[in-house]
Amino acid sequence: MSRTRWRLGLSATALLTATAVLPAPAHAEDVTDYTITVDPAARGAAIDDTMYGVFFEDINRAADGGLYAELVQNRSFEYSTADNASYTPLTSWSVTGAAEAVNDSGRLNERNRTYLSLGAGSSVTNAGYNTGIRVEQGKKYDFSVWARAEGGTTLTVTLKDAAGTLAPARQIAVKGGWARYQATFTATRTSNRGRLAVAATNAAALDMVSLFPRDTYKNQPNGLRKDLAEKIEALRPGFLRFPGGCLVNTGSMEDYSEASGWQRERSYQWKDTIGPVEQRATNANFWGYNQSYGLGYYEYFRFAEDIGAMPLPVVPALVTGCGQNKATDDEALLKRHIQDTLDLIEFANGPATSTWGKVRARMGHPRPFHLTHIGVGNEENLPHEFYARFQKFRAAIEAKYPEITVVSNSGPDDSGTTFETAWKLNREGGVDMVDEHYYNSPQWFLQNNDRYDSYDRNGPKVFLGEYASQGNAWKNALAEAAYMTGLERNADVVKLASYAPLLANEDYVQWRPDMIWFNNRASWGSANYEVQKLFMTNVGDRVVPSRATGTPSVSGPITGAVGLSTWATSAAYDDVKVTAADGSTLLSDDFSGGAARWKQVGGGSWSVQDGQYVQTDAAAENTLVTAGDPAWKDYDLHVKATKKSGKEGFLVAFGVKDTGNYYWWNLGGWNNTQSAVEQASDGGKSTLISKAGSIETGRAYDIDIKVRGRQVTLYLDGQEWGSFTDDKPAEPFRQVVTRDARTGELIVKVVNAQDTAARTAIDLGGAKVASRARVTTLAADQNAVNTETDTPVTPVTSTFSGVADTFTYTFPANSVTFLRIPRR
Repeated sequence: MSRTRWRLGLSATALLTATAVLPAPAHAEDVTDYTITVDPAARGAAIDDTMYGVFFEDINRAADGGLYAELVQNRSFEYSTADNASYTPLTSWSVTGAAEAVNDSGRLNERNRTYLSLGAGSSVTNAGYNTGIRVEQGKKYDFSVWARAEGGTTLTVTLKDAAGTLAPARQIAVKGGWARYQATFTATRTSNRGRLAVAATNAAALDMVSLFPRDTYKNQPNGLRKDLAEKIEALRPGFLRFPGGCLVNTGSMEDYSEASGWQRERSYQWKDTIGPVEQRATNANFWGYNQSYGLGYYEYFRFAEDIGAMPLPVVPALVTGCGQNKATDDEALLKRHIQDTLDLIEFANGPATSTWGKVRARMGHPRPFHLTHIGVGNEENLPHEFYARFQKFRAAIEAKYPEITVVSNSGPDDSGTTFETAWKLNREGGVDMVDEHYYNSPQWFLQNNDRYDSYDRNGPKVFLGEYASQGNAWKNALAEAAYMTGLERNADVVKLASYAPLLANEDYVQWRPDMIWFNNRASWGSANYEVQKLFMTNVGDRVVPSRATGTPSVSGPITGAVGLSTWATSAAYDDVKVTAADGSTLLSDDFSGGAARWKQVGGGSWSVQDGQYVQTDAAAENTLVTAGDPAWKDYDLHVKATKKSGKEGFLVAFGVKDTGNYYWWNLGGWNNTQSAVEQASDGGKSTLISKAGSIETGRAYDIDIKVRGRQVTLYLDGQEWGSFTDDKPAEPFRQVVTRDARTGELIVKVVNAQDTAARTAIDLGGAKVASRARVTTLAADQNAVNTETDTPVTPVTSTFSGVADTFTYTFPANSVTFLRIPRR
């Protein structure tokens, strides 16, 4: 059923009746009836001011080329193949005449290893990010450069695009050793394709070629891009988690020094990122580009303070994750990192007379930053190794700073062996807080609203540090909104929660979905951003217990065809047989007559070789081929599989409805470290069951999958590997009620994630309330996506005048609605 999105062109004071808020449905069947019953006399969980926050990781060019306002890319000529195989020290620069990147003793300083030697009469031009350097007519831009010219030279600095100059040129006289030179431009017109050029009359050495907009966030030097910072500020986040993510626990744990060979692929270490920007280290970014560290720990702390958020840094635990999965067994290095963490707390909280407090004060902030929480580690897949090291960090921190909450984690998934083991260790160790991360399908979020209902109220608290429903369409945001009602209901357990990732430059994307999108000229909030903003700015201080009726539905059996696939692996399949529950054969294929029954819907290169169906491309991902009838149910699937080469193992699919909806048994996934059953729903995947394990190359495995109703049992080489029942309803109607202590308002929050309106009888349980409520509604087609030029998911505010002890409100199809009801 298609629906027209309604915009209410009314002022906030307009009075609407319940039936006037939205159009009457065209047919009676377009409405589902519900009830919400509120118990205002009962006492629900208290909600902390820090309940919702943001997580910043430098992924998708979130820092350089993003939140960090520097307009010059590769300003210090430090780009390297360590960052990206395509990089050179002159990436993003073009040369006219003679110029060479040099790494020798003539450098600016020891930690800034490379500089540019520019020949007489030559110039270099920087292309910036995206389409170029963005400048706006009438605005000022501050240029600076470190330069050396013993014989003297004149630098001519220009801003231009293909159509001509963008500001009057500036000339700078340079003579002698390294010194910093500055100039200011005022743009004479607006352009998204600017280029910054520096020309020299005589030979010169250049480094740290920089151009900043004067108009940064709060007009701070070395500042942040204003529109992005203000969008984050508008969320009113309770905390800021930084700097990662996979940046924290990947790469070498060594420092950036001569002793380490100037290691360029390191974990994120906070001391690399403070002090004068020209003295900060450089590093490869896990996500395939360079980190200048111009946006460093000081700037993160300052930003957290500016937006009123609690700072929550994360430090490496010396166990790598994100597919690297290696524990560092170097006691001296471990002790150094523990001391670095203690020094970080002193940097944040120590008096200006302390060793590291003095560094903070010299950077411009004599007052402490009031650090209260610190995370150790991120998504480690080796729970025992991680926890052994975590205990040492925790003991040292608690001995010196007992007021600091030390946050542990439970690995990269919402369930499975790593998750269960990590949680067991954390519970037994009396850890204060555990960081959970998961990215799942919209269906998973609709099914798991009750996830935290059964968590131990006396155990560790939960920091949901990363979550998202694998898409930026409105249906994804709806599922997340439905899930957030469960987070709030369990605010006594879930103390902190942050969507991830936060930022994405549309031309440099490594991960989707993302909350805020941008390019060099504009930024826009996704549908997910609008949901997060609505919840984060209408939290309330305490849950008011309530209950709601559910959606009438019947869950049928798992139905679907079967499939074979690989991921970065070459594999051979044979003797595929599908047998119905009554013993009849649905499919039998030994490939002696070819593979005509199979349809290729993924990538890769499939062919029949020696009586086997072989996928030969060891680099291809998701090479799915399918066979059979999408209506099949209650069957046994047998496959013989042999890994030939590559990084992982096998993917055997069942319940295949189409390319975006299926189950598969992923054997030897995650770089051949674990196996799991994953469910794909509308293209997003969630893990239903997982175990550690690997697949051997050259060995033939017998794989059997028994599907009965919604119960699935899996066998590997004749032994039961595991089983699950996929019988949780994907409930589309969710609600939670909170109270704002300052205003006394009840905040009724309702999510209706379906294509029919929800006519709802609301019983406020005798609460003394006013007759008018302020209403904020988000509603759109399920597939709507916000873009730079079109934002179909936009909040609509109105006033509803029909509030009473019991009243009826019809919530639009595919909507999130908040009613703020004043007390009488």
